[in-house]
Amino acid sequence: MLALSLLSSALRLAPHARSLASLRGGSVGMASSAVVDAPVERFRKDYALPAQLVGAVELKFEIFETETLVHAALHVEPASPPRREPMVLDGEELALRSIEMDGAPLVEGSDFTLSAAGLTLLSPPLTPFTLRTVVAIKPQENTQLSGLYKSSGNFVTQCEAEGFRRITYFQDRPDIMATYKVRIEADKQAYPLLLSNGNEVGKGDLPSGRHFAEFVDPFRKPSYLFACVAGKLDGIEDKYTTASGRDVRLAIWSEPENIDQLGWAMQSLKDAMRWDEQTYGLEYDLDVYHIVAVNDFNMGAMENKGLNVFNTACVLAKPSTATDDDYERVQGVVAHEYFHNWSGNRVTCRDWFQLTLKEGLTVFRDQHFSSDMTSEAVKRIEDARIMRSAQFAQDAGPMAHPIRPESYIAMDNFYTVTVYNKGAEVIRMYRTLLGAQGFRKGMDLYFARHDGQAVTCDDFRAAMADANGRDLTQFERWYLQAGTPTVKARGEYDAEGGVYSLTLSQTTPPTPGQPHKLPFHIPVVTGLLARDGTTLVDSTVLELTEEEQTFKFEGITSPPVVSLLRGFSAPVKVDLPRSDEELAFLAANDADPFNRWDASQRLATRVLLEMAAGCDATQTDALEKEVPSSLIDAFRATLCAPGLDNSLKAYSLSLPDFGTLSQEMDPIEPDSLLAALKATRKAIARQLHSELAAAYDALAPPAGAAFTLEPEAVGRRRLRNVCLSYLAKLGDEDRALAQFRSATCMTESIAAVRALVESPGAARDEVLSTFYERAKANKEALVINKWLAVQAAADTPDALETVKSLMAHESFDANNPNTLRSVVNTFAGANPAGFHKADGSGYRFISEQVIDIDKRNPQVAARLCNAFNTWRRYSGARQDMMKGELMRIKESPGLSKDTFEIASRSLA
Repeated sequence: MLALSLLSSALRLAPHARSLASLRGGSVGMASSAVVDAPVERFRKDYALPAQLVGAVELKFEIFETETLVHAALHVEPASPPRREPMVLDGEELALRSIEMDGAPLVEGSDFTLSAAGLTLLSPPLTPFTLRTVVAIKPQENTQLSGLYKSSGNFVTQCEAEGFRRITYFQDRPDIMATYKVRIEADKQAYPLLLSNGNEVGKGDLPSGRHFAEFVDPFRKPSYLFACVAGKLDGIEDKYTTASGRDVRLAIWSEPENIDQLGWAMQSLKDAMRWDEQTYGLEYDLDVYHIVAVNDFNMGAMENKGLNVFNTACVLAKPSTATDDDYERVQGVVAHEYFHNWSGNRVTCRDWFQLTLKEGLTVFRDQHFSSDMTSEAVKRIEDARIMRSAQFAQDAGPMAHPIRPESYIAMDNFYTVTVYNKGAEVIRMYRTLLGAQGFRKGMDLYFARHDGQAVTCDDFRAAMADANGRDLTQFERWYLQAGTPTVKARGEYDAEGGVYSLTLSQTTPPTPGQPHKLPFHIPVVTGLLARDGTTLVDSTVLELTEEEQTFKFEGITSPPVVSLLRGFSAPVKVDLPRSDEELAFLAANDADPFNRWDASQRLATRVLLEMAAGCDATQTDALEKEVPSSLIDAFRATLCAPGLDNSLKAYSLSLPDFGTLSQEMDPIEPDSLLAALKATRKAIARQLHSELAAAYDALAPPAGAAFTLEPEAVGRRRLRNVCLSYLAKLGDEDRALAQFRSATCMTESIAAVRALVESPGAARDEVLSTFYERAKANKEALVINKWLAVQAAADTPDALETVKSLMAHESFDANNPNTLRSVVNTFAGANPAGFHKADGSGYRFISEQVIDIDKRNPQVAARLCNAFNTWRRYSGARQDMMKGELMRIKESPGLSKDTFEIASRSLA
């Protein structure tokens, strides 16, 4: 599963009352009672396999407009060796209609008990048995979007992490792997499309205008991978012939108005299937592969076996509605969910603490795929930007946790950039240490050993070690310890001996519950450059395993410039003193594209932080004069560099964002940092105006040129839009307005809107009005969300009032996660001036939204609550106000365990 908040680096526990049906004397009663669940913390060390194991499941769904009946037959076998223990079945908001074991009705009190958390069989037999239940659920009222719910007239499921318990009573945990046989019955006219996991084995008509479809999934899977869909959807179909010659039917479904936006997802799916065969020898195993895209979905997408359910934001794409970044996101997410078929489905997690086993590995696989499909250097920069702006910040805050957490209250809170993105960096380090061939050997052994099993991160590490004859014991610390290590580097050149000595040391700051850290196993890819830009030493992997080590390079004929951590070879910070001149030299000469970009970012970061230190935030014009010529010259050299990839130029010319820069401030002073950013952007625009204008004009698309996603075309648009963003800082509205009017794709349109949205006037009014009316006429919900987000992110004096007016707009739907995130989460995460307004109004607004959203959708509310978790990093009144809002959230009556956990950890 891919969390949508991870894609955008956007922003998730107290007693919860539930209404339950109870049984009395073997008959069903519908008495409801308010039951309070105290938050319960679970620990990895307490893992134990249950005494009874469900090995096969038969489900029948009778879907009606007022309720859905779920008939379940669980075929249970005792664990080996058998032991007499109660059997606990998870269940939430289920109305039990009947229950029997091997054909005999069960009696509440003597045979089983019910609670807010589920159903317990008090004395199950020590021999195999079949438990049959019938429950009633109300998908139409399910605003949590977890379990089975109704979205835009269609019934869909989302079961990861713990949603299956909202469908029927079950051992809702990933180590219970079973085969599934499913029958769905519904009104044929209202819900002509019926889908579930696996291959369709039967379908037909029923009395009263109803129909059915039956499915069998022969591969054992945990309950979180279950899915079913019933709706009125249209789709496109294709086929893929696997390496072994089998034909697989491919189908992608969505609302009828979205059909013309499904082609790119289909192409991405076929590309991913081919790539996985060629790169890892992994072939798809079923006869059909379905993707269903729906508007209301908490996450980005879900890898249910053979039936992926997607947020439309991660499927729909055509030039007039999707940006280049959207296309890349669709390509990456479609691949991510497909790759899960092996790294997550065929081999899954033993328990939820091992989530990074499937998610970190699969994020790495989708990153690897995307770099092969686009540009390795550009993709690496994009991945590192997420790590530095979002994951490093999480490591430095109260929600810091290892990629394999030791405890949780609400599992949904640990679908984080640490588990996913840092987890992917840990997988990448295996590949760096073992080499491409060694890593492939480890992957082959992992799948051969564990196909069809629920396993642990230690099993993956053992496969890598055994396949390569390497001792990776110390490497486990990446799974055990939280925090971002800092690698300190110092070099010494011996001219007489021709030896360069590089001393590396590592430290990791304390994190919650972990005051002291042991040394990590860190691969530091290093190269050496001569002062004329030639290479002295190619990229070499230095393995830092101690607190301090010295590495010697012999045969060095001149004082070198060290190029450290090439390709961002480990998720660490680097402490290496450099002059402005040396950073400018690396930005212009480093053979590693990532480090060329990184040098420009480090130079800009130094300038911005020095300007922000003690500046008068109200004197932007005076501050602009403090921008040093070294930064301007470096940016000019990058912009005018011949032969450099335009995407790399675009990223190198983009200043570090507020989130990245704020990690280097203690305490964080939003006003001065934002003033420094604003002044520096204007200084670059003013002093490089002629170069920016010339580049902008030269990068114009050829007349009549067809839209293409070739890297050259994407890079041209990316750099041109960066130039436009700078030119707009000087009030150059004509270029932006002309680009909007002549735009041939969404990448050009939305860039022009962003360039104008902070400048009140006729041009701004025209582009916003035209953009919205066009999207409304075409019923393009995702485009409208772009329109909402660009305004919510705008740095304007009335930003909060703008956000409130957007929430009153006809297009705003508070129950749709995409729309909600476009406005509220964007304001909290991408509008630091508005959120951190000195009077605290931004803080108060977001806390009110957290409390309100929590009543409908705890997952979305909890993620939004993360906006406050850096409150200790701020000074004075801001710190007090943010803490106060966290206290208000935590003490709110009826708060979900999801949001309670985030608020509590933030305050701890």
